[in-house]
Amino acid sequence: MKSIYKFCVVMLAMLVSQQLIAQQKSYSVTSPDKKVKVTLSAGRQLSWSLWYDGTQIIQPSVAALKLDGGEVLGNDVKVTADKVIAVNSKFEAYNYKKKFINESYQQLTLSCKGGYSFIVRAYNDGIAYRFVLNKTKPVKVMAEDANFKFADDYKVFIPYAHDPRLKGDYYQTSFEALYNEVPLSKVGVDSLAFLPMLVDLGNGAKAAVLEAGLEDYPGMYVVKNKDEQYALKADFGKYPVKEELRRLNTLVTERGDYIATVNGKAALPWRAVIVAPDDKTLLNNDMVQKLAGPSRIKDIAWIKPGKVAWDWWNDWNISHVDFKAGINTATYKYYVDFASENKLEYVILDEGWSNSVDMTKLNPAVDLHEIITYAKQKNVGIILWATWHGVMANMDGIFKQYADMGAKGFKIDFFDRDDQKVTSSVYKIAETAAKYRLLVDLHGMYKPDGIQRVYPNVLNFEGVKGLENAKWAPDDDVPRYDVSIPFIRMLAGPMDYTPGAMRNANKASYRPINSNPMSQGTRSHQLAMYVIFEAPIQMLADNPTAYRREQESTNFISKVPTVFDETVPLLGKVGEHVAIARRNGDTWYVGAMTNWDARDLEIDLSFLPKGTYEAEIFKDGVNADRDAADYVRELVKVSAGEKLKVHLSSGGGWAARIYPAK
Repeated sequence: MKSIYKFCVVMLAMLVSQQLIAQQKSYSVTSPDKKVKVTLSAGRQLSWSLWYDGTQIIQPSVAALKLDGGEVLGNDVKVTADKVIAVNSKFEAYNYKKKFINESYQQLTLSCKGGYSFIVRAYNDGIAYRFVLNKTKPVKVMAEDANFKFADDYKVFIPYAHDPRLKGDYYQTSFEALYNEVPLSKVGVDSLAFLPMLVDLGNGAKAAVLEAGLEDYPGMYVVKNKDEQYALKADFGKYPVKEELRRLNTLVTERGDYIATVNGKAALPWRAVIVAPDDKTLLNNDMVQKLAGPSRIKDIAWIKPGKVAWDWWNDWNISHVDFKAGINTATYKYYVDFASENKLEYVILDEGWSNSVDMTKLNPAVDLHEIITYAKQKNVGIILWATWHGVMANMDGIFKQYADMGAKGFKIDFFDRDDQKVTSSVYKIAETAAKYRLLVDLHGMYKPDGIQRVYPNVLNFEGVKGLENAKWAPDDDVPRYDVSIPFIRMLAGPMDYTPGAMRNANKASYRPINSNPMSQGTRSHQLAMYVIFEAPIQMLADNPTAYRREQESTNFISKVPTVFDETVPLLGKVGEHVAIARRNGDTWYVGAMTNWDARDLEIDLSFLPKGTYEAEIFKDGVNADRDAADYVRELVKVSAGEKLKVHLSSGGGWAARIYPAK
């Protein structure tokens, strides 16, 4: 009798399993080159898998939205229609590393019962998916289930969100961290990480996880999925209920039980995975631009990218002047004179020109009207620093007041979060700034999400462990980080690393000094950053006195544009070395950097059109391993197809400007 009972139980289980399988419907979409494939399974759950070049790299991973009232989009899926379209187009990019972007993909849309759709795209360089709501009224999103179940114990470059300055809230972070390089199985339990992150698939191939379109929705973190092997899952900061101001930061003291309230017709952010056959290919990726919407600013002629003389990193430490240097009118006129002499477009007035909380209260030592008027006469624009809290107190009034005075933009700092309140405010800031024709540089900020295409007046973002850390971080392996971020962080978009140190140190001689800071690595390493690091508005972090002493280096920096018509990746291995060529007009700019390992590279000039060219080259001097400021400038003739032998010292670099010979 027992055996009959067991037999019936087994048969019933098999029948139920077969019914569940039958209820699950499968769909797939493939990239135009057939190398990238996404398979979807819709039924009891909604899940997706990713195949690259015939190999499954992400196994079935659940995607779902949990709404208030217990409704779960992605459970018990009833597909009412499925549609595949092919797109092959091109659009113009603004303030970017290239002039035009080719966009080619296959898109599958599943329309589902319950008032939502699930859209997935397959590009030649990756995939992206998003939920689109079709509800009659706004809904609360209690949670989002996004999973990335990798097929093997791949190595991951993962930045953990930890900022000891911002205690008390798990999701409060400056989005600045070195990369932990560990197998997926060794990702820290309960360690929150932010995006982008990079996964080494072996045999040179890479995958990167990122997102786009965070308008009115919180940013996605990832944590280890303890229920699955080699898997990561999404985590989100819930909506802030209570906040308090602690000097410059607005810190969350209490959060609600939901992550967002969204419009019933909302298109939620894209979850994306970039794939590449090798590291070098990552250096020319456009995924975030492709996923972003078109510009909402009709007339963009007033938006001027450029370089900025900056005061804060160098602690206003100018010398050989007849006035006391500091946050005062005379000092800023000196910065304006320097900017004008070197054809720099802007000067930034960082913290101290006004009250950080009430921006209508000016520092009496700074005659802002006089500075702006003086700068205008010298063809230099003034950009003003502000806190997020200070701007949000009276955004329209503040922007109008200082735009009317003649300021050209704002550097807005200390967001330090990406919950819905903050992401929504960023789009409002961009929109309001555009109304008053103001540029925006975002600091203390999460990574770019595509807003730089939607609002081209947003020219730069921090979200990077930049040169400012040289003032206080003695244990950072900076050169390795410098040759990692072009493959990872820069996938999301421009980054305000703020290069340009004229005091350069090797590994043995470096030490953190707040008031007269130095860089890790050579002078040529710093110059190469102006080519390699994307930044439509790019800082000169050191002080004008130092730049005037080093006029050869300053001349080179001043000639490098901040936006380009074309980008060509040359060489690269994440964490080891990088080399990129970029074109603006008929002039090419080439940059190469290494980690602390000295190495020899071969720069192939086959990207040049036929002809003869002159090259202005800055390379590490023979003694750069002892004195990191040692460099050699040379002028040489080069031609298309020529291969240049380049030696990079420890922490070294190489930079060139190549232009048609006269």
